[in-house]
Amino acid sequence: MNMRLGVTEDDRILAEAIARFAAAELAPKAQQVDRQETSTARYVPMLADLGVMGMNLPEQWGGIGASPTALILSLVEIAKACASTASMIGAHYLATDSLLIGGDDAVRARYLPDAASGAKLGAFALTEPRAGSNPADMSTRAERRGDCYRIQGVKHFISNAGDADFIVVYAKTDPAAGHRGISAFVVDRETAGISISQPEALMGIRGGHAFEVALDCEVPACNRLGEEGTGFRTAMKVLDNSRLDVAANSIGIAEAAMEAAVSWARQRIVGGKPLADKQGIQWMLADMKVRLEAAWALTLQASAKRAAGQPFSLESSMAKLYASEAAGFVTDAALQIHGGYGFTRDMPLERYVRDARIMRIYEGSSEIQRTIIARGVIA
Repeated sequence: MNMRLGVTEDDRILAEAIARFAAAELAPKAQQVDRQETSTARYVPMLADLGVMGMNLPEQWGGIGASPTALILSLVEIAKACASTASMIGAHYLATDSLLIGGDDAVRARYLPDAASGAKLGAFALTEPRAGSNPADMSTRAERRGDCYRIQGVKHFISNAGDADFIVVYAKTDPAAGHRGISAFVVDRETAGISISQPEALMGIRGGHAFEVALDCEVPACNRLGEEGTGFRTAMKVLDNSRLDVAANSIGIAEAAMEAAVSWARQRIVGGKPLADKQGIQWMLADMKVRLEAAWALTLQASAKRAAGQPFSLESSMAKLYASEAAGFVTDAALQIHGGYGFTRDMPLERYVRDARIMRIYEGSSEIQRTIIARGVIA
C-alpha cells in the first residue's frame, strides 16, 4: 500500500490488516458471489471481528475509534476485493450514522454497540418509488398516536433490508412542511406490519442486495431520532459521510481494474511484443492512472476536512462525483485493454464495469452532485 499525504502510521496498519483479510477471504469468492447473487451479509461476523462494522463509530458506542482516513483506506481495500461487500457495509454505515448523528444516547445505547459487534445489521430507508433525488417528495407518513407513531408507506432500493435487524426509516410527520416535515425513526425488523420484497435483480454489486420495503406499522415514540422535523438535516449529514464511502468504493473498483490492466499489458504478446510496449496502450494506462490519483486526492482532501471537524459537504460531493466517474472510465479502459477476453465472464473485467456503474447513481447521482457543487461555487 503506497503511503499518501495525510495518512498516519495507525491508518496504514489498520488498512493493511483489512487488505490482507480482503485478499484472502473476499477476493477469491467475489466472482461466485456475483454469479450466484449471494448476500454478502454472510461476512458480517468476520468483518465485525476486524472492527469494520463499527469503524465509523467512536469507542463510546462500540467502535474502534478509527480516523475518517483509515475508514476510506479500508473501504478501498474491501471494494477492491469485492464491491458487493463494500456496498453492504456502506448501507450499514448509513443506518448507524443516522443513529449517531440524529439519535439521543438512549437509542444509541440500544443499537450501536450491537451494530458494531456484528450482532445487528442496519439498513437505511430514504428512497421511494417516486422520491429518489428529492426526499421532500416522499409520501411515507408517520402519524403520532399517543406514545407511538403509525408509519405507512413504501421505500425502494433499500440495501440490506432483507438481512437487517433494524431499519432507519425517514417519513413525513408534517406533510405540509416539505423537507422540514421529515423525521427519522429506527424500526426493528421484527416489527409487525413490515413487508420486504425479494431482492431486486441488479446489474452489478449483485451480492449487495436491495429491496422494496412496505410499512404499515407502529413504533414507539422513543425510536424517533431527534425532534420532529429534523430528519432531513440528519439525512443530509449522513449522506455527506456516505458520499466519501462511495468515493472509496469507486477507487477500490478502479484500483482492481487498473492492476488487472497493467498485468495483462505486461503479459499479453501481440506481434511478438507485450502490449505494454505499444504507445497507444501506454497512453491509456497513463490516463487511467491520472484519473485514479485525482480521485484519491479529492477523497483524502474531503476526509481530512471531516477529520478536522470542518464542513465538507462540497468536498464530499466533488470526491463522489469525480471518483465515481473515474471508476467508470478506468474500468471501461481496462476491459478495452483486455480485448475480447475482457468481455467474457471468465475474467473479472466485466464485473468491475457493472459494479462501477451504480457509483454514479446512488447516494446522489452525478447530476445531483454537480448541482450541489455549483451551489457551493455560486454561494
